[in-house]
Amino acid sequence: MLSACKQTFSSNLQSNYRIATRCLGSVVPDLKLSDFGIQNEPVLTYLKGSKERAELEKALQEISSKTEEVPIVIGDKEFRNNDIHYQVMPHNHKKQIAKFYYADKNLVQKAIDVATETQQKWDRTPFPERLRIWEKAASLMANEYRAKLNAATMLGQAKTIIQAEIDSAAELIDFFRINAYFLKEATKYQPISEDPKVTKNSMRYRGFDGFVAAISPFNFTAIGGNLAYTPALMGNAVLWKPSDTALLSNWVTFQICREAGVPPGVVNFVPADGPVFGDTITASPHLAGINFTGSVPTFTRLWKQVAQNIGIYRNFPRLIGECGGKNYHFVHPSADVETVVNGTIRSAFEFCGQKCSACSRMYVPESLWPQIKKGLLEKRSQLKIGDPTDPKSFTSAVIDKKAFDRIKSYIDHAKNSPNLEIIGGGKCDDSVGYFIEPTIVQTKDPHDKIMKEEIFGPVLSIYVYKDNQVKETMDIVANSTSFALTGAVFAQDENFLKQAVEDLKMTAGNFYINDKSTGSVVGQQPFGGARLSGTNDKAGGPHYCLRWGNPQAIKETFVPLKEIDYPYMKQ
Repeated sequence: MLSACKQTFSSNLQSNYRIATRCLGSVVPDLKLSDFGIQNEPVLTYLKGSKERAELEKALQEISSKTEEVPIVIGDKEFRNNDIHYQVMPHNHKKQIAKFYYADKNLVQKAIDVATETQQKWDRTPFPERLRIWEKAASLMANEYRAKLNAATMLGQAKTIIQAEIDSAAELIDFFRINAYFLKEATKYQPISEDPKVTKNSMRYRGFDGFVAAISPFNFTAIGGNLAYTPALMGNAVLWKPSDTALLSNWVTFQICREAGVPPGVVNFVPADGPVFGDTITASPHLAGINFTGSVPTFTRLWKQVAQNIGIYRNFPRLIGECGGKNYHFVHPSADVETVVNGTIRSAFEFCGQKCSACSRMYVPESLWPQIKKGLLEKRSQLKIGDPTDPKSFTSAVIDKKAFDRIKSYIDHAKNSPNLEIIGGGKCDDSVGYFIEPTIVQTKDPHDKIMKEEIFGPVLSIYVYKDNQVKETMDIVANSTSFALTGAVFAQDENFLKQAVEDLKMTAGNFYINDKSTGSVVGQQPFGGARLSGTNDKAGGPHYCLRWGNPQAIKETFVPLKEIDYPYMKQ
């Protein structure tokens, strides 16, 4: 999904940039975020002997040495009950790092009551004060708590050093700083006042009358912070249901924001069973919005519940969701093989493919397949899969037993299908952690379920097409799945790229030319997709925070109205 990974462009990629701008039919100015007064948070290197490496190692030791108790927090009160759960390390599932509690229906309802009451007071807090709090939170994340955020993400979600750094540090910080910047810029707009001595027109943003429910996933700590705190920035009060398997890193984020000055009740930390939480929030007349990242079935269930209850709400609830993808790499016969191989390995197998944007299906021309196959298998064999705290690990375990079983079922399908062949990997072992080898499958059938269904794991499926069937294969890419999140095309042929930009327009909310399908950066590539990938509200873009604002237009008149007739009536 989103990362703050910075890249140094080679002359070859600069050439691709020129190709891309011509394909899009315009010359794109070479602008940087700094030209607009903002910059992305730098990604630290964690080289041996560095200050950040030492701080991270200390934080890893501290977090791994205990099981932290995490309460339910509603307003300024903490709650504990007998419905106890544990977050374990995916790579060592006997080790518990967090003990937490599920809120029952009554506690969820209490959180609704507190949030609805708090919203009215929080909404009166001036924007400059909110921006000050958000900058304070970003500063704490970037400095005092950077190592703790990364360590909690590494141990709780099995992310390697770099994957944690670009997520729970850089991207999370970017969401807080850059969304605040976008909000500040948006408030500069004021409507036309033709004669300010007679009438003045103005616009202001309010929160929603009620509460917003934020339901966040395990795979990005930064997404949890964005889902919960961007609506809060706009004057809303939030019930945050964190993922059980990202509980500790989300708890650290919550604590940081409290320390920065977010008042009690603005964001309430409410772990809960999914159906209990969903049923309770959708039954409340005060539901004003749902900010969601997760599966299509869960978002569909919530949407149906809102529709069924539409007559009880004070507002039409705003529904914003990101639901994953079946993302593709399409390789043209003119593509650079090395770029294809390296980009695909990273996109498909970093963080075990547990990214909404990860490359899951690939289309390769027959003429390049021998070279690409050789390159993929060589690179795959070099990947170290193990403990995420080992600096040499490329990736680690998948998130939990449920994910392990689901991903394994697709590998078993590949082993048993006459149309599929596992050409690399395929081993699964959950005896210590939930480890699945990066697996490469070649298919004879581009419509096999392994090419159509979201797997959300380290499984790359490849269809080899004949060089003279580029157009036919692109039609398969465009129409074979119900997702449209990310996609990438690799080619040096400018005419093809120009055509691909149009023919594949509806297949991806984030489209890449000669680059991998992952790695979007806040403020650079706003993220989101359409079709069943979600509502495409573009997290990390200038309009996302405004989706959580409730604008009000105000007209102020300074002269008295002395008659009701219009001039023509007197003629």
